[in-house]
Amino acid sequence: MAEATAAAVTVERIADHIALVTLRRPEARNAVNAAVTAGLRDAVRTIEGDPDIWAAIVTGEGGKAFSAGADLKAVSDGGMSGLVDPEWGFAAFVHASRDKVWIAAVDGAAMAGGFEIALSCDMIVASEDARFALPEVKRGLVAAAGGIYRLPRTLPRALAFELIATGEPIDAERALAFGLVNRVVPKADVLGTALDLAQQVCANAPVAVRESLKVARRAFDETDPRLGALSLAAQDVIMQTEDFAEGPRAFIEKRAPRWAGR
Repeated sequence: MAEATAAAVTVERIADHIALVTLRRPEARNAVNAAVTAGLRDAVRTIEGDPDIWAAIVTGEGGKAFSAGADLKAVSDGGMSGLVDPEWGFAAFVHASRDKVWIAAVDGAAMAGGFEIALSCDMIVASEDARFALPEVKRGLVAAAGGIYRLPRTLPRALAFELIATGEPIDAERALAFGLVNRVVPKADVLGTALDLAQQVCANAPVAVRESLKVARRAFDETDPRLGALSLAAQDVIMQTEDFAEGPRAFIEKRAPRWAGR
């Protein structure tokens, strides 16, 4: 895969079937401007359109912040138009149509829209000094990029409401205790741990993972009968793939499966 989708965002292959997306505005705490939005839009299109990529990690450069959210200077200069994709929302990411597994590797602060980017991923690996917050109410704003409904789906109701209404941060250890993040590790280990998690995912049949998460992501939006029907439909898709036969065959032959991804 070619590296670089825009100056503010890079995309690179870091392991078999795994891509790394890096926000590269450390001087601005990786705040989202028009260049980041364009870069993330291209990154999603590239990764989702490549059948050989099964998982992606998104992170921020510099170690101080995953992302501080919207670049307020850019907002002041031109409003939110360059930061919001008409279809995919803030940063062309939070509502993007994505089937692959996306893991946020959060080193440092994930604030406002930066937290909402992490919340829209499937899993989060955090550094020990990571902090997460939706401080919009402190500025007379609303966390309208998914935060005010994704957070209550992730945390206990009372805690989610506290964070939304006070705008105060939650630290990494407390986030782990309440299931907001999957791992908390030293700063030096964040990317490596995210890669390990992605490799665990990629050890499994990619179509099975994709179809399973497609249903799981809708768990809060559909009734049980509808989710049951979606699960059966997912199984029907999987049964048509080469990997459906490969899994049992590998088990019988006592070897690691060789997934084709189709």
